[in-house]
Amino acid sequence: MSVYPCIFSFFAGSGFLDLGFETTGFNIVYVNEIFKPFMAAYRYSRELIKLPQPEYGYHEGEAADVSKLMEGVEAQRFCELIEDCRKSHNIVGFIGGPPCPDFSIGGKNKGNLGDNGKLSAAYVELICQNLPDFFLFENVKGLWRTTKHRLFFESLKQKLIQAEYILTERLINAIEYGVPQDRERIILVGFRKDFLKDIRISIKSDRLIAKVNFNWQNQILYPQEQVFSYPWQKCKPFQENSFLACPEGIPQELTVEYWFSKNDVLNHPNAQHYFKPRAGITRFAAVDEGDDSKKSFKRLHRWRYSPTACYGNNEVHLHPYKIRRISVAEALAIQSLPANFVLPEDMSLTNMFKTIGNGVPYLASKALAQTIRDFFTTGGQNSAELSQITTTSCQLKYY
Repeated sequence: MSVYPCIFSFFAGSGFLDLGFETTGFNIVYVNEIFKPFMAAYRYSRELIKLPQPEYGYHEGEAADVSKLMEGVEAQRFCELIEDCRKSHNIVGFIGGPPCPDFSIGGKNKGNLGDNGKLSAAYVELICQNLPDFFLFENVKGLWRTTKHRLFFESLKQKLIQAEYILTERLINAIEYGVPQDRERIILVGFRKDFLKDIRISIKSDRLIAKVNFNWQNQILYPQEQVFSYPWQKCKPFQENSFLACPEGIPQELTVEYWFSKNDVLNHPNAQHYFKPRAGITRFAAVDEGDDSKKSFKRLHRWRYSPTACYGNNEVHLHPYKIRRISVAEALAIQSLPANFVLPEDMSLTNMFKTIGNGVPYLASKALAQTIRDFFTTGGQNSAELSQITTTSCQLKYY
């Protein structure tokens, strides 16, 4: 049996999560993003990288309103696409990270009553109505950790269980997968019971997948208990264009400077895309290298990982040894994007940084996709049948 997983992507942004799945052998067949500038960036980046177009197209603006996919003509059309996909493919998956400011500790905190918070419920409802073989749901840790939001999260899970999904979840940190960034996110993955039976994967529980079956640890390169115990560099007085050798005893590949060099950020097409304020330069120079203790004006340390890439709500990240904010090229590197991933020249700076901050880091996306793929091949007795999942749809090599 040849297995060729196809993905319907929701709240796709500029496609960081999708790119991780694409380069792991999944086929993105449907892309949904309501904000047109993000969709334009998605299309632009894929054209440069020469990735195939989604079979069922790009859906933006009103056509990407998730609530409309559950009623009326749009719902019927969407259902027909899924039925068509099932005729020629064995596995159908939904992936998406609904906008999360309403659950963010530093955001609006309106929870499920906020406009963005309601989208999480809409996404789960879409899953329950259309019953993909599996899904991935990504959101901020506030949804999982904050008491009042956790109740809402548990209610979403209950709906999925009632729709015959078996679930597994984990609070991940992107740094575990080689991303130079301390970024926690809750990931919920579910598989339809009937689908697991069809591919001969036996799960003892009818609600939760045991860790022995779904191995979250398998793709982790830097366990958190180890990575945060290294002797990371502390603050040092800022000095413009200074030289500082990499200290011993730390994993250099998790540092900002390593990724700036790896992606050749000074020669990247987005190198000159950064905010250039008319005032405040003096304030920039007053912040020590590595001082990220304040809400705003955080200066990165060249030989340390970055705090969470979040560039809204007046949060300003400064270059380690230059008197300026970081560039789009540098922010993309911090999100572990390939060096050939570029945002379009005509995209506003605000939208560039917003889409970068919203995205799932590429290496984390790739690891999550591989974890799901590993489950298909090793989660059950008949793994030989499923070992034919291939990467023929994407021959590009980034690393």
